[in-house]
Amino acid sequence: MKLLVTGAAGFIGMHASKRLLERGHEVFGIDNLNPYYDPALKRARLGELCRFPGFSFEQLDIADERAMAAMFESRRFDAVLHLAAQAGVRYSLENPMAYVSSNVAGFLNVLEGCRKAGIAHLCYASSSSVYGANTEMPFREADRVDRPVSLYAATKRANELMAESYSALFGIPCTGLRFFTVYGPWGRPDMALFIFTRAILEGKPIRVFNGGDMLRDFTYIDDIAEAVAAILERPHPGTPGARLFNVGHGSPVKLMDFVHAVELALGKKAQIELAPMQQGDVQATYASTEKLKAEIGYVPSTPIETGVARFVAWYREHYAGRAA
Repeated sequence: MKLLVTGAAGFIGMHASKRLLERGHEVFGIDNLNPYYDPALKRARLGELCRFPGFSFEQLDIADERAMAAMFESRRFDAVLHLAAQAGVRYSLENPMAYVSSNVAGFLNVLEGCRKAGIAHLCYASSSSVYGANTEMPFREADRVDRPVSLYAATKRANELMAESYSALFGIPCTGLRFFTVYGPWGRPDMALFIFTRAILEGKPIRVFNGGDMLRDFTYIDDIAEAVAAILERPHPGTPGARLFNVGHGSPVKLMDFVHAVELALGKKAQIELAPMQQGDVQATYASTEKLKAEIGYVPSTPIETGVARFVAWYREHYAGRAA
């Protein structure tokens, strides 16, 4: 297949692109390389992808309507994997317009491109954040998702509704993937594993929110990439309406157990500062993976200790002799 991957320089974008390239697909990646976090990390990820002859890249902002239209007009794709977005729950409290520009207007540009180009399958990233204040566990795709607790979550739910609308109106086959707390090598510097690892190595304290009373369905990045590739490689059923799948481990981990896994991988104890719950955060996430397994015969399974150890090994190698 010839695939467009938006956000190809991102954490999930790089790993998903790599898995697709390893399977013999062609990938055209786009990314705006914005400074939300160090663009050098994004360029290093692109360096990994450029080793594959089937990969090509263009720096492009999905919020740029004219540039996106021109790109879709000049190229032909069998499917689109849309991963570009303004990430981060807490940052949405500081810079809400960035989320509207990228996650709403940008997604509309992707949908319009797919409509006009007659794309056979649009697979896009949603988030476990859409479950918001839900307390019934595990989270199931059929649950109500009308109580977001952050603007980020609201924009991701908006994406799902927009995809549903375009699927119904124009027959675009759409699949939304609700990712659950993705972690692993090449991860984002604003995420807990990166923050904890850096602080512990530097002898600085880590802040543990809600007094440590939190559960997260941590999902290893290689498992995410495998699920994404499997979804893309299966023909979309073409039935009316957009599909949604949880992509999570299906086994939540206590936050303090996660911290202990980081300590074990580093061989160093953390200095812990307990803090209250942050605005926009939730106490627990827990994915039901039954629907995903029924579709692709596979669900994420990497143990947290294995995944954390692999991240720490990557971190030590990547940042050896330089500041993170």
